[in-house]
Amino acid sequence: MKTAIRYLRFSRLGQSHSSIERQEMVTDNWLEFNGVELVDSFIDRGKSARTFDRPDFKKLKMFIQKYSKRVDYLLVDQMDRFSREAGEALVLVKRLQKIYSIQIVSVSEGITFDYETPGSFFRAGLQFLLAEDDNINRSIKVNGGIYTAKVKEGRYIYGHAPFGYKKVGEGKNKHLEVMDTEAEIVKYIYDAYLHGTPAYLIKNKARKLGMKMTGNSTIDNILQNPIYTSLQRVKPFKKHPGGLFPVNHEPIIDRMTWLNVQEKLKKPDKKRTIIDDHIPLRGILKCHCGDPLSGAPSRGRAGTYYYYYKCRHSKHNNISAKKAHEQLSQIFKLMSLKKDSILKIKEKSEEMIKTEINANQHKIQGHRLSLHRTKEKLISLEEKWIENSIDRETYDRWYATYNKDIIKLDASISVLNTDKSRIYKAFYKNLKYLTNLDSLYERLDTLEKRELVNMVFDSKLYYENGAYRTTYMAEILSDNTLKMKELNLLYYQKKTGFQEEIPSSRDDWIRTSDHTHPMRVRYQTAPHPVFDLRSKIFNKQYPNP
Repeated sequence: MKTAIRYLRFSRLGQSHSSIERQEMVTDNWLEFNGVELVDSFIDRGKSARTFDRPDFKKLKMFIQKYSKRVDYLLVDQMDRFSREAGEALVLVKRLQKIYSIQIVSVSEGITFDYETPGSFFRAGLQFLLAEDDNINRSIKVNGGIYTAKVKEGRYIYGHAPFGYKKVGEGKNKHLEVMDTEAEIVKYIYDAYLHGTPAYLIKNKARKLGMKMTGNSTIDNILQNPIYTSLQRVKPFKKHPGGLFPVNHEPIIDRMTWLNVQEKLKKPDKKRTIIDDHIPLRGILKCHCGDPLSGAPSRGRAGTYYYYYKCRHSKHNNISAKKAHEQLSQIFKLMSLKKDSILKIKEKSEEMIKTEINANQHKIQGHRLSLHRTKEKLISLEEKWIENSIDRETYDRWYATYNKDIIKLDASISVLNTDKSRIYKAFYKNLKYLTNLDSLYERLDTLEKRELVNMVFDSKLYYENGAYRTTYMAEILSDNTLKMKELNLLYYQKKTGFQEEIPSSRDDWIRTSDHTHPMRVRYQTAPHPVFDLRSKIFNKQYPNP
């Protein structure tokens, strides 16, 4: 009596199990009608026929290799249950008969594959080709439906919601909804990255805030994902372009912020910055030779650690961090403004804010006009493509350019239209800190301290002979520079124009004879100091719209 094994399969787990039951029924009928004994069954549930990488199909091959002499037939309901890849399927079916002497039987199609019979070979090949053709047509319909859902309907149809969102609704009404706690973590990641926070610190802080994902690329993936600004990437489909398209859900990050992050990601900082709270000035405070000072602890006899700022040239600076910090605190105390100065700043700044708001309205009008013209160019481009007057490469290139311009203009208009009361709120709330800068500095975290120092001195803060020296200071904070000099805290030598190096003949700037990197100075016009302080120190809590 001849024997057989059978292979049953259906593609999607959502399909009814009656599919397997029907396949069992028709193969049982064939076995009974032909008097063949069933040895074993192999069933793959929810597995695609595009690949042979299926659990039970692998078991089937192992069974054949071990017990091939006990089997005469391999039964399938139809050839497409076996495979939809015609080339690979024909090779495998041919091997089964040629090597193991097992014939494939497609029960519903009435085909017994026989390699030595031309008609049988042709019929089996035809069935495989028809299955593959059906697979191609189905793929086109599915991909077309996905493209339409994303581009025309603005739907998010991926399997899992990205961090910061959850899926709600059913069917076509399914959409993403913001999860407030996770959304705050996403906002922190974007804000910290734009403020130059090292990646390892962003990752550590995000975990402390509640982010459970631990992958090495998690932060990069969040920073690159346009879904947080209500955009999604769509692949091209046939003649339809790919790119970024709007999606229907609430954004977590505004588009201008996202675009700024993408620009910064294109030029990653190759140097890994290690932040140490004991030496916040490391890397931003410079030696008189121009090299940034490093920082490290030194262990005393009693086991206590003392921190120092050091130049890479051994004969240059080796400064006690404690002394340097105390001096800087005194400098900020002398920079603090009196209340009458604050009042004058308030009046002048209010005028400037009003002027800026009016100027923004003119910018909005210009951006809207540019947006309208760019959209017209995009429509014209599509018409040329339909008329076959341009090739695909040209169409794709200009479509990407116009689409990017539209996103940028939309983002700019959105930022300029932001509620103006936020500007005044941030301004009035933070203006008082100018009266007590030393206290403010002490309350800031290490990254914010570094940002404040760089902002006030425009990254031109040096140290030599027990005192700070600079060629730039925010003008509004420079009233007590003579007092700072008398106390040997800070020597301010204002520069105008270009100068290649500090003249050695100046009494208030002493240079050593063995320095190798003369300090180069370039005059820069600083923005208005009040806006500079507001935007650079406090925008972590009150972002500049």
